[in-house]
Amino acid sequence: MDSSHIQNIELKAAVITVSTTRDKDSDLSGKKIIELLTKDNIDISFYEVVPDDINLIKGAVFEALESSNCIIVNGGTGLTHDDCTIEAVSPIFKKTIDGFGELFRLKSYGEIGTSSLLSRAAAGIYKEKAIFCIPGSTGAVRLATEEIILPEIRHILTHASKR
Repeated sequence: MDSSHIQNIELKAAVITVSTTRDKDSDLSGKKIIELLTKDNIDISFYEVVPDDINLIKGAVFEALESSNCIIVNGGTGLTHDDCTIEAVSPIFKKTIDGFGELFRLKSYGEIGTSSLLSRAAAGIYKEKAIFCIPGSTGAVRLATEEIILPEIRHILTHASKR
């Protein structure tokens, strides 16, 4: 890929884990995302664990947007009765990044087969900032962060900030 048009954007990341059963001590997926971002020299400006509650998830995302331009929300993207991350976050998107969810499911298919269709992974843009919603398993966060988000985040933010 020709990267000559990609801006050298300073990244400030936020990690939000959605879980009713985890806290910061037991949040292996959130810690994995932080580890991968930090390894790529990206500062973490916000980290929170919130329960599966639409208003609490929205509140955490808006709080993260104050200090971050890359927000990764993990957990709550499945089909169970309490999974509500997509319902909380997708109304915030001013533009959706449809290819993110499509590519995530394609790559997941290679790892977990047809179960990948249960994922509602999604991404979008809000005020020149990127928000990613990914499943909460450690395998899913590794795949999304390492194979999709990190290689493309500067490209995404370059386009999102063009006037």
